[in-house]
Amino acid sequence: MICSIKQSAITINSKDSVFARKTPSLTQRSSLSLPSLETRQKPFAAKAISLSKPLYVSSLEAFGSLKPNKGSSAVTCKAYEADKSQPIQSATEKSEAAKRLKIGIYFATWWALNVVFNIYNKKVLNAFPYPWLTSTLSLATGSLMMLISWATRIAETPKTDFEFWKTLFPVAVAHTIGHVAATVSMSKVAVSFTHIIKSGEPAFSVLVSRFLLGETFPLSVYLSLVPIIGGCALAAVTELNFNMTGFMGAMISNLAFVFRNIFSKRGMKGKSVSGMNYYACLSMLSLLILTPFAIAVEGPQMWEVGWKTAVSQIGPNFIWWVAAQSVFYHLYNQVSYMSLDQISPLTFSIGNTMKRISVIVSSIIIFRTPVQPVNALGAAIAVLGTFLYSQAKQ
Repeated sequence: MICSIKQSAITINSKDSVFARKTPSLTQRSSLSLPSLETRQKPFAAKAISLSKPLYVSSLEAFGSLKPNKGSSAVTCKAYEADKSQPIQSATEKSEAAKRLKIGIYFATWWALNVVFNIYNKKVLNAFPYPWLTSTLSLATGSLMMLISWATRIAETPKTDFEFWKTLFPVAVAHTIGHVAATVSMSKVAVSFTHIIKSGEPAFSVLVSRFLLGETFPLSVYLSLVPIIGGCALAAVTELNFNMTGFMGAMISNLAFVFRNIFSKRGMKGKSVSGMNYYACLSMLSLLILTPFAIAVEGPQMWEVGWKTAVSQIGPNFIWWVAAQSVFYHLYNQVSYMSLDQISPLTFSIGNTMKRISVIVSSIIIFRTPVQPVNALGAAIAVLGTFLYSQAKQ
């Protein structure tokens, strides 16, 4: 038991019973592990302790039975002075710190996996410009990985019902549209340009939340959208290899992923399915939605010709590229959904936008993308707007 003894300066003689003096007030405190002042036992020796400050009792022995033995004090206690105490960290503060650390690890892993995915995805699309099949293979690989994990009990099999899949369906539709649109965009333009345009996602998130969900935001939030939109527009106008299909793909992907995040957060509330399993179910449902459209838009004949051409030009490494982009696509999305378990859709959008900084920089370096100063300025303004947005939301 940890107690606080508060009393004015008095003298306590060991010969007398402690309770013959002024009775101290005992106030319960949280546990502290600090140096203690221990009373030496000297039989019948007159000794005095002058207390001018509160004492914090760190341990108290024989408190229930106050029968003094001959040659010993009535109560043996250990204490330290108040001015030597350290700030007490409550259980709530420790829990919040652990939660922030956990989310930070999720974000760092999510960003790193996304950088690797974007590199391999662009390599595949440069050699094999069939984004619908590429998108389908990504979802199929992730679905297969999770089925194996459930079968081998590496991951716990989710318990779902018809209501769960019914709620998941609009999320899967939005995810499918966003995934294909982003892949189409990257097949037409540079990775850096796609992600510069996709950095405008917070603007879409605020507008959708405001006009469709009825949420309100402070004026500072709306003002922070100005540099985001302006920076994206400046980057688009000055892009050397501008392509309208690529630009529209990125814009559609923004809108679709905002809806996906909002629907996902709603669908995950009150559900026993974890973020990892939620995304696994989402991938499987999206795969069922996408496959017939991929066959209708591109078809096996085009895929066969394109595959042979890519293998003949790149060699066996092309197969590794396809496998890598598919695996890393699932992993980075899986980690992002584990993050979404802990945060709001708007915070998720902010983290998603900040992630693009590392993707933009790494892709420019690896693919040696030519960038004009004005184009770089537009990207910087958009990123600055995202930072201002995150500050306005606090």
